[in-house]
Amino acid sequence: MSTAVSSRISAVQPLRAIEGGRVTILGDALFSGERLPDITIGSISARMACASPQSLTAVVPGGLDGGPTPIRMDSAPGETAYVEIGAPIATGLHQVDNPVFDADGNLYVTFSGSRGQQAPVSIYLVGRDGTRQPFVTDLPNPTSMTYGPDGGLYVSSRFEGSVHRVGPGGDVSTYATHLGVACGLAFGPDGKLYVGDRSGSILVVDNGKATQFAAIPPSVAAFHLAFGPDGFLYVSAPTLAPRDVIYRVSPSGVVDACAEGFGRPQGLAFDARGMLYVADSIAGASALYRMAVDRPAARERLLEGGGLIGLAFDPRGGVAVASSDTVFRFDAF
Repeated sequence: MSTAVSSRISAVQPLRAIEGGRVTILGDALFSGERLPDITIGSISARMACASPQSLTAVVPGGLDGGPTPIRMDSAPGETAYVEIGAPIATGLHQVDNPVFDADGNLYVTFSGSRGQQAPVSIYLVGRDGTRQPFVTDLPNPTSMTYGPDGGLYVSSRFEGSVHRVGPGGDVSTYATHLGVACGLAFGPDGKLYVGDRSGSILVVDNGKATQFAAIPPSVAAFHLAFGPDGFLYVSAPTLAPRDVIYRVSPSGVVDACAEGFGRPQGLAFDARGMLYVADSIAGASALYRMAVDRPAARERLLEGGGLIGLAFDPRGGVAVASSDTVFRFDAF
């Protein structure tokens, strides 16, 4: 006489997700092979992606408020697991790179648009209370953003091949031109601005004049730049290769591969502890990874989501994670 085995949930991986991401429920006797169980995340039914007796993978639905959210399944009554869902704070965007926080915790996001498209608003300001207002209205194809040592917001325009400085009131002035397909911005320890030209160069701009700093293989999308606490420049440049790397560029311009095995690495950012975060996206699946640059093989998958582009750390606490059209907020990682 056989005894029925009770379904049991033991874990959820990863512990964080946004809309479109996949979460895997681990446990025992989760699927008998006769009927797929019904899964809800919050109060919304979730589509099943794959199933086995020990694991079920579901796609996070839209419409969730964010925060700790219960996962339940009808095949395991009484069993509940939790996943941290990012709260959507800005929608209807077109992000190409990381959003940016200012020192007061205000978030800046873009509507970049296609070549030649002039959107009504180029950059929005999202306040700490969640209100959104136009900030810049006359900058074509805003691509990458970074704050400079002078307190100005610097923005690249990839199809114009230029970088512009935006003042506190949203006034725009041209900082540098003739920068190729300008995407990826970072100020270095030397106070100079480094710009990615996705056709194959990292440029350094000093007093408005650009010279080549390093050569990187061309990208099919955009370069993404971040300086590490070690003074090296880290670059992602997605290609059509089966796997891409994160490049590390020395202060003298020598390029090597820091980490391998990514699909289409996008936005990069370092946290206060010097850990590198990488948004990786390929074939509709994407994840955010965290790693120590001296131990890249031990990277940790922090969350999954649909079409992740980048992230930014709030100096007052919290993290913004961006897909191409929406920005989500987590209280911490």
